Amino acid sequence: MKLNGIKDNDGATKARIRVGRGIGSGKGKQSGRGGKGQTARSGVRIKGFEGGQMPLHRRLPKRGFTPPSPRDLNEVNLGRIQTAIDAGKLDASQPIDVAALIQAGVVTRARDGVKILGVGKLETKAQFEVYGASKSAVEAIEKLGGSVKTLAPAAAAPATE
Repeated sequence: MKLNGIKDNDGATKARIRVGRGIGSGKGKQSGRGGKGQTARSGVRIKGFEGGQMPLHRRLPKRGFTPPSPRDLNEVNLGRIQTAIDAGKLDASQPIDVAALIQAGVVTRARDGVKILGVGKLETKAQFEVYGASKSAVEAIEKLGGSVKTLAPAAAAPATE
């Protein structure tokens, strides 16, 4: 085999169509773009345009709400924490907070805090100091005699006059 003898398999490549090369090429004059107008020009995209009819994306109702500054929390399951405790990376006798979870490699960075979720089984008594915890996680932790101290600000009480 020689370098000058190497070629693609038949049908592996397809020559590009060279447009605007005379009437005999089959792609001359308007080069397959039809007549005149907006779509015959380059750089034009009429995405969602339906000929003047109200476009689908405007006919459908708006849904949901995106908060202007959402909290970016690390979500950690109880099973993941138990795995770290079993591996000796987390010390259950010390309070478990964001710094301890980063040190143990359970989370990579602090973000806005940690929320404990109740998936998995916790078998070790531990004290947690985290941004928040789900109801099932709090029940599982307190059932073993542990405690959860939430650092999240309390929900604002409705104003009464």
